[in-house]
Amino acid sequence: MATVRYAVDTLVAFARALLERAGVRADIAQDVAEVLVDGDLLGHTTHGLALLGGYLSDLEKGAMAKDGEPAVVNARAAAEIWDGGRLPGPWLTLRALDTAAAMAATHGTGTVVIRRSHHIACLAAYLLRATERGLVAIVQSSDPVVAAVVPHGGMTAFITPNPIAAGLPTSGDPILIDVSTSITSMGFTRQRLEAGEKLPGAWAIDAAGNATDDPAALWTEPKGALLPLGGLDAGHKGFGLGLMIEALTAGLSGFGRADPPEGWGATVFVQVLDPEAFAGLAAFRRQMDHIAATARTTRPRPGVDRVRLPGEGGMRRYREQKAKGVALYRTIMPTLQPWADKLGLTMPGK
Repeated sequence: MATVRYAVDTLVAFARALLERAGVRADIAQDVAEVLVDGDLLGHTTHGLALLGGYLSDLEKGAMAKDGEPAVVNARAAAEIWDGGRLPGPWLTLRALDTAAAMAATHGTGTVVIRRSHHIACLAAYLLRATERGLVAIVQSSDPVVAAVVPHGGMTAFITPNPIAAGLPTSGDPILIDVSTSITSMGFTRQRLEAGEKLPGAWAIDAAGNATDDPAALWTEPKGALLPLGGLDAGHKGFGLGLMIEALTAGLSGFGRADPPEGWGATVFVQVLDPEAFAGLAAFRRQMDHIAATARTTRPRPGVDRVRLPGEGGMRRYREQKAKGVALYRTIMPTLQPWADKLGLTMPGK
């Protein structure tokens, strides 16, 4: 099957139009569209436009706000907590990133924690906006409603994959880290299930507690769950990191799993550091350049052509797809066709 590519501007305009037809304020719709498409540009196909159908469904049900502003619950010089009022997560997170960056310009660091945000899509999609300004950004997220990952040694899911992302500027491409504290995400398992494919490894456990590579174990009754990062043998590492993210999101915001569920959403931690407030950006880049060069020149193990840094493949895909068009995962556009029909829009490429 020939690969269909879509111009970036075309996809952004299409996503924005769908959101606006669903009643979302224009500036919010634009930011959400851009973040979703950036996710696909970087190769995070489960957290780009694949999410748009779910967003539109929540808008239709009233589970995502279409307009409004976050409420500042508490504020200090370099820290704020917001109540997001279930506004679209990408728009809220971009606002938080800008606010934290402004704090960092004065105080060296800034942190914004958001409770009651809707889902925030691909965490890596926010990082370039900081690294291009010579800033370090850290983004973390949890969903107080979803339980998908077991504690190490357990069989009952109790938290989400709880991702963490960090953008680190260098003299060249930034290092872009975006990982779950579980072995993989629910979106990836759903994508594999719909494509009729197995997981790359035994990344989940079934309802009997057996490790499995079958994605159906997470989506059919009786349901299994995702394993924490490290799997059966070293899952205490992912378990611990997942708990840390719960503390920095739910704990700092005062809203999480101890509260009544409100639907698919997110509690978000956004932190920005300005290297100029420390040893300086030049010194930061010199150290990171050395680390990056050392990693790249280490001897690769058999079957690996060379060592790559986090985000290296994403940046390559980002540039290539910016120039040649975005090659969307094959299941994405079919899920948006019914929404285009319902909202009176023509699908891209038709």
